[in-house]
Amino acid sequence: MPLLRRKPFALAETPEDLKPDEPVYQIRFTKDILRDYHDYLKRLNLYRRRIWMCKVTGKTGLTYEEALVSEQHATEKVQQFPKELATIALRTIQYSMLPLKVLADSIGEKLQECLFVGAELHGKKDGGAHPCKILKVILKGVDTFCYVVAWLDKNKTIIEQAEVSAEDLVHKKPLFSRNILKSFIRESTYRNAPWVLHDELAKNHGISTDIPEELRGRFSYKDGLLICSKKRKNEESPEDTDNCKRKRLDGTQVDDSGHEKENGQHKDEAIKYPIDDLLVKLSPEDPVFTDRPSPSKDFNIPMSCVGNLLMVWDFLTSFGRLLYLSPYSLADFENAICHKDSNVVLLVESHAALLRLLIKDDDEYSLAVKNRKLKSKITMINWTEYLCYFLEMINIPELQHREATIKRGHYGLLDVSTKLEILGNLVNRALETAIFRGKLDEIIEERHALGATRREEALEDGKRRREEKERLKAESESNGYVDGHHLKGANILTNNNHSIQNGYTGEKKIIEISEQNDPLASSGMGHLIPASRKTRKMLDSELKELMETGKELSRKELPKQLKADKDPPEKNSKDQRKQYFEREMEKRFIRRSPLGKDRDHNRYWWFRRYGRIFIESCDSKEWGYYSSREEVDALMSSLNCKGERERALRKQLEKYYNKICSELQKRSKELMHRIIDESVLRRSTRVTAQPKMNPANAFLKYVNKLKEE
Repeated sequence: MPLLRRKPFALAETPEDLKPDEPVYQIRFTKDILRDYHDYLKRLNLYRRRIWMCKVTGKTGLTYEEALVSEQHATEKVQQFPKELATIALRTIQYSMLPLKVLADSIGEKLQECLFVGAELHGKKDGGAHPCKILKVILKGVDTFCYVVAWLDKNKTIIEQAEVSAEDLVHKKPLFSRNILKSFIRESTYRNAPWVLHDELAKNHGISTDIPEELRGRFSYKDGLLICSKKRKNEESPEDTDNCKRKRLDGTQVDDSGHEKENGQHKDEAIKYPIDDLLVKLSPEDPVFTDRPSPSKDFNIPMSCVGNLLMVWDFLTSFGRLLYLSPYSLADFENAICHKDSNVVLLVESHAALLRLLIKDDDEYSLAVKNRKLKSKITMINWTEYLCYFLEMINIPELQHREATIKRGHYGLLDVSTKLEILGNLVNRALETAIFRGKLDEIIEERHALGATRREEALEDGKRRREEKERLKAESESNGYVDGHHLKGANILTNNNHSIQNGYTGEKKIIEISEQNDPLASSGMGHLIPASRKTRKMLDSELKELMETGKELSRKELPKQLKADKDPPEKNSKDQRKQYFEREMEKRFIRRSPLGKDRDHNRYWWFRRYGRIFIESCDSKEWGYYSSREEVDALMSSLNCKGERERALRKQLEKYYNKICSELQKRSKELMHRIIDESVLRRSTRVTAQPKMNPANAFLKYVNKLKEE
């Protein structure tokens, strides 16, 4: 049983008055049965937190399920402990006061000296140590043994047998690791300091349960368990506790047990946020949270189909280049799915792109197509035949009933849920192909390479900043005075308007070199090194070097040199590199994840190619969306950062806020232009102009520009 804060945790009790037909919620790995959904979520989230400890191995930072698996694996290893050695180890454990690590090491040393039948070790042979296995133990005399061993090869196959003495057998490595011995100790005992074996285990191995003499005054048995009989400090009489109370200068009453009291009431302990959202309670210090805006739900398709619609559309547009399919908007896809025509180009091209991928890579489907002797090219006329063969192959009864309708050429009469279910099965089948998996492996490698490059740049940038800081520090210490004189013609200004004393120039200084007094300034040499760090010797050496080489900087080159000196990889270039890495990561899409969840476990999705934020209910039955910047701002203002889920959601919204708002504004402008165009057409009655197509029918003009010829 996993431990919580190193103590056993009681599972939820099954309701007594449970009816056979009553709907309940059950947690899979604990079999907890709960009636209320919020109680179910609360307990499930508790089990999913990494606060659990494996009772056998002592590993911490696990979820409840991971701790259960760890206990199971550790118990299996402990059960493989040889019976010949178990008694020796248990005698060492009983009533030992050693720490766990020291006790495990002492048991390991004792077991290292034990030789038993079946032990695999090394024996001396032909001047070397060779692997062997003990087959038999022979008693030669008093405390004198010989061993019949089998010599083993690399595959642990018996080569020959021989009789050797104990001195010829060598352990090159411990019989058991320290972790296994620790697990064995924990599994065999019910308490530590001292370690006490389970009564049944001690009886089975003939180990005494009597308390040793040195522990009899400190420990005793009560109800079959060993307890400490020494009186603890906190078990004092009420009179002693009252006498220990004292008062602070501010009037706060404090007792020796550490509990503070104000006005006769206990002071509440400070809560460490964030915590589970359902446990968060509003306090007067909290900011004013706005009401969460109600999401729009004006979908053209049934609410239960929105999730499948988003999944299929996101896959087809994200991997369009692999499928040779031009991207299209979600609105066009939604309108095409609802259209009653059987040969909508957008849907035909989407089906054909997936079917072509299956013909290339899916052995089962490609074989079925070859047996039917169909044409290799999928067209607007024969695409339904390929689709029907696919439905026969996957053998889903609900979809097979629709084959007759599709074969008669009435695909458009299918309901929306059936169309999306067919596309969903095509997508799932495409995900299993070798072509798609190879593309995913390639994308993952590219993402890893980008991440490695970004880490290397960060390390180099940090190293460069440290070196620059050290160089500036060294120069600031040496450039206060040069040979005991100020720079000629230099005015040194400090923050506190004091002159330099003892070579100290203050935290910030500005050195201005006048062009009249210094000919080097007028020649443009001042741009090579920042003026605040120049000395006379440095300027003279630069001028001398240029005179020797005959090189001079022209006036046209000076601005470029100045820009190169002022703008190395600084903040602007860092931001550009960061944006570049983000763009490249977005191009290498693998899977879509929600932005986060709110306190009620509603999921929030954002698709970068569409100006909406979609909201999915916790049971995936209800969907909605936000389509304006004001709604996003109101959503962010309604999130309470004291909760774990809403804190993470707000963080993601802040991270992508600019991108989300730009997409929302872009879509709003498109809708506004459509409204203006329609109003202009309605007002211009005298001019005969060709009527524009209804935006809802824009999908009819779709052309697949990436289609394979």
